[in-house]
Amino acid sequence: MGDLTTEDAVLTVQGTEIPRLGFGTWMLTGRAAEESVRDALEIGYRHIDTARMYDNEAEVGAAIAASGVDRGDIFLTTKIFPSDFEPERLKAAAEDSLRALDTDYVDLLLLHWPSDSVPLERTLDALRGLQEQGKIRHPGVSNFPAGMLTRALEILPLLADQVEYHPFLGQEALLRVARERDLTLTAYSPLARGKVARDPVLREIGEAHGKSPGQVALRWLIEQPQVSAVPKASSHERRVENLELFDFELTDADRERIAALRKDDRRIDPSWGPDWAE
Repeated sequence: MGDLTTEDAVLTVQGTEIPRLGFGTWMLTGRAAEESVRDALEIGYRHIDTARMYDNEAEVGAAIAASGVDRGDIFLTTKIFPSDFEPERLKAAAEDSLRALDTDYVDLLLLHWPSDSVPLERTLDALRGLQEQGKIRHPGVSNFPAGMLTRALEILPLLADQVEYHPFLGQEALLRVARERDLTLTAYSPLARGKVARDPVLREIGEAHGKSPGQVALRWLIEQPQVSAVPKASSHERRVENLELFDFELTDADRERIAALRKDDRRIDPSWGPDWAE
């Protein structure tokens, strides 16, 4: 894993190329969202992650349109919340997202969280229909534990499961499924909502490479087979820093130290979340 180079900055899953390092837009709204996405594209990001519940799809779309970057060069993801999982509501929500994003298609449409009120078969069948119509290139899920992801894959081929993943939270069960079934595990909150920057082990590893703790954590993630990451960054400087991952390598000793960190710190676990032991 330690030989990841600039040429490996793109992950190929099921024949689809996905930039390993994307730009997340959670909690970015209004002008800040538009300016941040435009800046990210100017810096070189080509993987943009949003969601209907982020209330920023229009701003993301405006930034893409103004960027001058060809739409075909951008891997664009959005997500639909469980309140819209009934097939007709899901189709209407997807159409609304396309209008807001000012695009004919999204590269990846995710079910944002599992639903305990709409049968998964109904929702995935609606995703299949959107894919057949060319409105989404690929369907996927978010916040699905391994057992639920496996059941979903029996119904519909999926490209991704986007979940919280960082040096303080293990995802071995999901990683096994991702590797066996050739899908990507996309890490959100990869910097553990600030905890990475404060960790002395990650700081020491970073100092040895002339890098920040955040760069160490992101490098650790994207070195792993099937893994991509979508950190949010509110400043230009941090967005630049997060991309500078391809000029150093973690050593085996570095990875052993990161592996030894406790892996039970789930930072995002809402009341509607799934049973992660499933």
